[in-house]
Amino acid sequence: MRRLKSTLDRIDNKGYGAYKDLEGSYDFGSFTLHVDKVQRDPFAPPSLVRVRTGENAFDPDLFESPVRRFAFEDFLTRCAERAIRKAVKGNRGSGKSGRVEVQRTSQVVLPRTSVVADASYVEARMAVGLPAKGRTVDARAAREVLLEELPEIVAGALTPGGVDAEAAREHVETVEDAGHLRGLLASLGLVAFVGDGAVLPRESGASDRPMAGGAVPFRSPEEFRRTVELPNRGEVCGMGIPEGVTLIVGGGFHGKSTLLSALSWGVYDHVPGDGREMVVSREDSVKIRAEDGRSVAGVDISGSIGELPGGGSTEDFSTANASGSTSQAANIAEALEVGTSLLLVDEDTSATNFMIRDERMRELVRREPISPFIDVVGPLYRDLGVSTVVVVGGVGDYLDVAAHVILLEDYAARDVTGRSREVVRDFPPRAPVGGGGISHPRNRRLEAGSIDLRRGKKTTARGRGLSSMELGREQVDLTYLEQLAEGGQTEAIARIAGEFASVKSNRSAPEVAGEALEKIGKEGLGSLGGFRGHPGEMSLPRPQEVAAAINRVRTLKAATVPA
Repeated sequence: MRRLKSTLDRIDNKGYGAYKDLEGSYDFGSFTLHVDKVQRDPFAPPSLVRVRTGENAFDPDLFESPVRRFAFEDFLTRCAERAIRKAVKGNRGSGKSGRVEVQRTSQVVLPRTSVVADASYVEARMAVGLPAKGRTVDARAAREVLLEELPEIVAGALTPGGVDAEAAREHVETVEDAGHLRGLLASLGLVAFVGDGAVLPRESGASDRPMAGGAVPFRSPEEFRRTVELPNRGEVCGMGIPEGVTLIVGGGFHGKSTLLSALSWGVYDHVPGDGREMVVSREDSVKIRAEDGRSVAGVDISGSIGELPGGGSTEDFSTANASGSTSQAANIAEALEVGTSLLLVDEDTSATNFMIRDERMRELVRREPISPFIDVVGPLYRDLGVSTVVVVGGVGDYLDVAAHVILLEDYAARDVTGRSREVVRDFPPRAPVGGGGISHPRNRRLEAGSIDLRRGKKTTARGRGLSSMELGREQVDLTYLEQLAEGGQTEAIARIAGEFASVKSNRSAPEVAGEALEKIGKEGLGSLGGFRGHPGEMSLPRPQEVAAAINRVRTLKAATVPA
């Protein structure tokens, strides 16, 4: 600390580059400060620092298993967020002066690089805007940040004295229970589970926090009720959605899409108090939608779209500007390619001509290459073992292909499968549905060289918030990847894509995602390249989003592999 004070005194009022002299380690007694990378000027990305305690004095039970460890590290990241808000005065000076930041969290619990809880220490990785007056060093403000605020953050977030032990245990046990429940689904013949009492509505379309008041807690219809035993909560009851084709029906504003959204987020664990702690779905579930204008590279969409006018094949289909129906067909094929056992589809975000063709249009338009999804959804389960949950509000023909039908009325769920059979008998289908079979899409090889990371004299592969990543000069739009939860996942995906492009080895999308996540499993999330200093800004993505993001690179070239 004396050396740090001395250095700050020496460089006070010098040019901002003098802050480079701070790089190194400083013993604060109860913790060590590591200044890994100093920003080049006050307007550049903040400097990277780590604070590491001399011991880990927390109860070892909180991090004894891999699941408990990542849950506990997630909890400490949230503690650091709160401690920063309490201790740090914020901007003071030019540019990013005085800021202290740790990775921003969401309502989901993820493996992260922001905090490490080792058996012998706890470490937090943060970004600090070293204070400046104009473009000169402001040593007085820097002493305030480094010598007063950082120690307060450590005491309030990384030591047992500053952390609520009961809240930590509840956080860890909630995550452990959710993971256990998700692991039970396949053996129970279920694709999803919604616990009784779950609060599904969110605060707003722009916020994933639970609705503050007035939300109707979920309660399972008796016909779908299942009881499971969890390690910490014990016995839990709720709605088990079976494998096969399930419809969610009901009028507008009665909660259909809210339930489907909760199922799509059920691939993640949630923080206590979120309302969806006991809402889980198969970990490989994929939400499918239309995506007008997306690029498609060499995808086999023949399962949904047949021969094109002029004899064009759809077994190796590419376009720079897909229509709604074509994009939805490509999204399904790509989900099958990387691996999924559950598709989630909402009529509201689907292309109409992809979902259904009525009797009149079948009669009038004889040469239609699109096989509507209503004809595909049954074979998907029968031939490939892929279940589907479909939200429909205006297409009754889907009753013909559904094994289970759940009605939402005034936010309450009812089993109307029996009633739907009566409706089908009273109003028989006017057009045949569900004919034929389906095969798995042909595999593709992605051309690594088609992704150009060059941006001037540098190469770049980085996330730009939640919904965009930068690869060279290209900004890849990820807006419609609805199961991306955090910007930290986007950052990790960008680095995976960058490593794939740099290696120049052509591989399939499942191989790119699988090999990267296997490496992460062995070496940790911090093993991803593309950074100097600590990698404190990443959270773990799923292979489904890794593949989907790479598939949306507009320069990507790919070709199907001959069967």
